[in-house]
Formats: sequence, C-alpha cells, structure tokens
Amino acid sequence: MTQERILVVDDDEGLLRLLTMRLSAMGFDVTTSMTGEEALRLIHPDLPVLLLTAHGSIPNAVEAMQKGAFGYLTKPFDDKELKATLEKALAQQRMGREIQRLKLLVKELYGLENVVARSPKMQALLEQVARVAESDATICISGETGTGKEVIARVIHCNSQRARGPFSAINCGAIPENLFESELFGHVKGAFTSAQSSKRGLFQSAEGGTLFLDEIGEMPLNLQVKLLRAIQEREVLAVGSERPTKVNVRIITSTNKDLSAAVRDGTFREDLFYRIQVFPITVPPLRERRDDIPLLAQHFLQQSGRRMHKEIRGILPAAMQKLMLYSWPGNVRELENAIEKAVVLSNQDMITPDLLPTSTESTEGQLKPLTEAKEEFERNYLKEVLQLTSGNISRASQTAGRYRADFYKLLKKHGLHPGDAKEEKDTDSAESV
Repeated sequence: MTQERILVVDDDEGLLRLLTMRLSAMGFDVTTSMTGEEALRLIHPDLPVLLLTAHGSIPNAVEAMQKGAFGYLTKPFDDKELKATLEKALAQQRMGREIQRLKLLVKELYGLENVVARSPKMQALLEQVARVAESDATICISGETGTGKEVIARVIHCNSQRARGPFSAINCGAIPENLFESELFGHVKGAFTSAQSSKRGLFQSAEGGTLFLDEIGEMPLNLQVKLLRAIQEREVLAVGSERPTKVNVRIITSTNKDLSAAVRDGTFREDLFYRIQVFPITVPPLRERRDDIPLLAQHFLQQSGRRMHKEIRGILPAAMQKLMLYSWPGNVRELENAIEKAVVLSNQDMITPDLLPTSTESTEGQLKPLTEAKEEFERNYLKEVLQLTSGNISRASQTAGRYRADFYKLLKKHGLHPGDAKEEKDTDSAESV
C-alpha cells in the first residue's frame, strides 16, 4: 500500500527531527519545512491541518479551527494520541475525495453528451436542456409515464451551477396526505403525537441544490398554496414552528397529467400552475422517436448482460424490427424491462424475435408502407451497428448476425461505407431517456 504523506512545519529543527522519527515509525512518509512560505508551496487546498500548540496559544488554535483547521494537540502529547488524530484527519480527507469522485462520476453519467438520444425530437429537447440548465428557472417536465422525466431533471441539475449541491426527489403521488407537509417542509419536536424529535424537510435537505417534485399533479390541493409560498418567498415553515426558514433551492417538477385541464377541473391551483411553468419541457413518447430504439436497446442489452453474467452479442435484425414496430405504451421503462426479460430467457448469444413483446395496438396510419418501412429500418439499423462498432466490419457483422460478405452486400445496397461511422462514446456509460 502507498504510504500516507505528512508535512510537518516548525521552526524548531530538533522538534522536526523528533516528529519525523515518530511519524516514520508509524508508517508515514514525512516531509518537513521550517518556514510557512515553503510550506505553502508544498500543500494543496484540501489538505487537513493539525496544529501542535503550547498551552498559552490554545485560543489561537481554536480560532484556526474555526477558519478550517482540522484540529489541534497540546504539547506534550503522546504517540497514540498523535497517531489517532492523524488517522482521523486522513480518513476525513479520503472521504472528501471519494465524495468528490462520486460527484464527478454523476456529472459524467448525466452529461448532455452521454444521454442516449439521436432522434430529432430528443436532440431538440437536449438543446432546450442545455439552454435552461445554467439558469435558475423553475422547470416543469411533462411526458407519459416511463419517458425518463427524472433522468432529464438529473441532467439539468448536473449541468447547472448547482451541480455540487444535493439532488432531492419526491414522488408526490407516493406520500400519504397526512405526512406530505412534514416530508416537504419538516417539523419540530412535539408538533404532533409521533414527532419525538425535529426533522428537516426535503426543501432544507436540498439546500444549495435541486428539489425534484415528481408527478406534481398528485399534490393535495391544500398543500399547493404552501408550496406556492415556498417558491415565491424562498422560505418554508416547518410543521409546529412559528419561524420560517430561508431556503436556496431550485425547483424542477414533472407530470404525466394535463395540468391545464386540472386547473379547469379545480384540482390544481392556477397560480401554482403558472409559477412552475416558467420553462416547460415535454419529453416525447418512445413511439414518436423510434430512431432512438436501436441505441437504447443495445444500451440495455449491455447493462442486463453484465448484471446477469451472460455474453449476448447483439439483437437479430428481425428482433430489432419487432422492437421498432412495437407501440411501447410504457415507453423507455418498458423497453428496458423487455430487454432484461429477453436476456433472462435467452439461451443463445443473440436476442431473437420470440423473446420480445408483440404489439396488440393498431398502428395503421402511423407507419409508412411496409416495403418502405423495411428499407428505412434496414438502413438505419446498419448505420446504428456501424456506429456502435466504430466502423469495425468484423464486429458489426457479428452484432448483426450476418456473414461478413453478406454484411458488405447490405452496406452496398444502402450506399453505406464503414468510414461513415463517427466515433462515439461507449453507450454503456451513458444514461437512457
């Protein structure tokens, strides 16, 4: 294992030698400095600082802690105390670095360039997201169940100035009405019978970040006015409290309902409707962006295969055609479930048509004539395979379940060339909407 590095700073050369011996014996890699100027050239901003102080300078040590120092030890000190304090400081530093690493990973996963979406409608949506992410505008995301509204909300958060803050989410249809106010705004001890201690609400938990209110159309009418006040005044009143608390939170909402119809029906407040619709975004259903199906299917195939330790090379063209023609009432979520089920049932290295759902809905009037549709599908499928394999014909023909020569014939038929494939990031690390 790599030794932890310690920088010891003191103008007493004898003390430096003593500490170097002690710390080296504990297994640390020790660097010393006798001046503050030299020490500043050697340290980094996230370095935890531990002060060794004489009794007379304890107030100064306390003041240093208030300004960010990790802690202090008074002289004389024993080796056990010194080692325990150092290990605690280093553990905190490692935790901080791990949190930062995870935040960067989330940023990578939810970066706009990593969203699995190639259809014109989704490209237009991502352009909207890019424009609104940097602002602090309240956003309402509309779309059918399973279209990926929460993913879009997370993408907005991770590409905003609040990316380092928390992302708190609540499904407004999943919280009992009698608990909703407490969950959202918190409560103080004794506010009601079971309130044995105070609790922060989701608004407070999302301080400095984003609060995502999923399915806001399900919010009880009597709480909508309190939410409106929280958004307008940027403050919340915990249940049982007499003093409001200021909050700094961005609000993103989502709904699968027609909120304008709910306003007309009297089940949703008109003033709240306009307050959350500062920037409306609509996520199209999967049936309206069929160009995304091959990429999404391949993405879910890779995920499911890895989870289940099954090596499945790809999806047969006939199976992909079946996916393209299906109506997908459950949208992206249903596609993910269908691919996972197919991986579970498959006893081959390719997904076959019999493992996939068959549409029971009529698509008459929605699709092009069969011959034209097949030709368009085949060409799009070939393009997707080329892009997924970065133009590697051997891998592309294997993925398509074709002999190399036959694959070349298909490319020639549709006027495609291996060099047409653009380099793209691995969809296995991308997010799906």
